[in-house]
Amino acid sequence: MTRRFAFLALAILLSTPAVADKPDPYARARNHLVDQLAASGIADASVLRAMRAVPRHELVPAERRPDAYDDRPLPIGESQTISQPWIVARMTELIRPRRGMRVLEIGTGSGYQAAVLAELGVELYTMEIVEPLAVRARKDLDRLGYRKVRTRIGDGFAGWPEAAPFDAIIVTAAPPEVPPPLKAQLAVGGRLVIPVGEGAQELRVLTRTRTGFRQETVAPVRFVPMTGRAQKR
Repeated sequence: MTRRFAFLALAILLSTPAVADKPDPYARARNHLVDQLAASGIADASVLRAMRAVPRHELVPAERRPDAYDDRPLPIGESQTISQPWIVARMTELIRPRRGMRVLEIGTGSGYQAAVLAELGVELYTMEIVEPLAVRARKDLDRLGYRKVRTRIGDGFAGWPEAAPFDAIIVTAAPPEVPPPLKAQLAVGGRLVIPVGEGAQELRVLTRTRTGFRQETVAPVRFVPMTGRAQKR
């Protein structure tokens, strides 16, 4: 091969992507799911875009991938579940997300809620008490490109005090009552979205004001119970 043709061959090689993007076999199902979410009342366009971007099938066990875009929770091992997409979207919408806000998630689980929040450009801290889930979620978040998410293995009842105050806190497991440390770690104007109760549960939103907290009940829900210190009170 002459030097000229060798140079041309090298130029072509360098200008060609090393690995072609693989088509996403789940894209149609994911788009259909997000269309359903919009039709069922999820109105925040940025949340819908984030839900459309996150590959939920990458965050469930391999045998559950065919069900990944059904609007229902799925088991992820360790007696835990990945939340129903509608609930993820609704809880995300309730914090009124905006780029750059500081958010604490209690209950990393599979990492799905964390990935949705990361897509929205928040500064995210997420905690998981079940170590095998925390380790797996960290690996999956890194693999999917969400490397800026800060993770911690630990009891979420106490929150993440050294990173407080938070503009929003999302809790994905239900304590009997709202943990006081989480309320204390909210910034003024911040919103805490949390399922509360034993047996019958309700989704609540607490907003911190300059003089206390304003609370509203959103809907009846069903979450796994918060473990650790929450069960010892």
